[in-house]
Amino acid sequence: MRLVLIEDDYDFGSALKKTLEKYTYGVDWFRTGDAGFDAIAAGNYLALILDLNLPGMNGFEIVSSLRKSGSDLPILILTAMDDQPSRLHGLELGADDCLVKPFDAEELLARVRALTRRPQFRLQSKLQWGNISLYPHELTVYRDDEELHLSHKEKHLLRLLMEYQDRYLSKNDLEYALYDCDNLVESNMIEVLVYSLRKKLGGNCIKCARGIGYRLRTDETAGASANHSHVS
Repeated sequence: MRLVLIEDDYDFGSALKKTLEKYTYGVDWFRTGDAGFDAIAAGNYLALILDLNLPGMNGFEIVSSLRKSGSDLPILILTAMDDQPSRLHGLELGADDCLVKPFDAEELLARVRALTRRPQFRLQSKLQWGNISLYPHELTVYRDDEELHLSHKEKHLLRLLMEYQDRYLSKNDLEYALYDCDNLVESNMIEVLVYSLRKKLGGNCIKCARGIGYRLRTDETAGASANHSHVS
């Protein structure tokens, strides 16, 4: 179970490597973007832990190059607390998650476990639900051939629901996946987001089981319902 770590700061990188190896992960650590990128191309890793400010190739260039090449390697980026634009840009380019410095060992390990247990289909080139198509790399959504104009968070919510069509996702699951890089999460943010997505896709598109969570409708009329249903 090997991870690749690209972090140029010696003390910080050394501490991360020791922490991960303590919990059974093997870690290949590189201090330049070029060396780390070459290792990824030649190796077979579970996930990438990536600082953004690196000598040689920077973190943004690495994320962009990997996703453009079709790589589905899970990527966790490391960012400074006061650098929200970089966090958002890294996610837009295709990183799966971000972790804000400083952080404790348990949070790092939880994020790595979450990344390495996600199903591989999450990064396939196209997700389909009825007549709704979502392209994860570009994060674009279409109903038949017409692009739907959804907010960034609406697209990510829909992506999660389409990836896990066979199960309910709890409110906590969705908060963790959608807001773990934001400073503050209001208690009703998921409900507001679901309501907004229902208005755009159709009122019956998302099922809610009280105390369990949310999932997309899976019956054969789901796509047609997304065309014709309305929120009352």
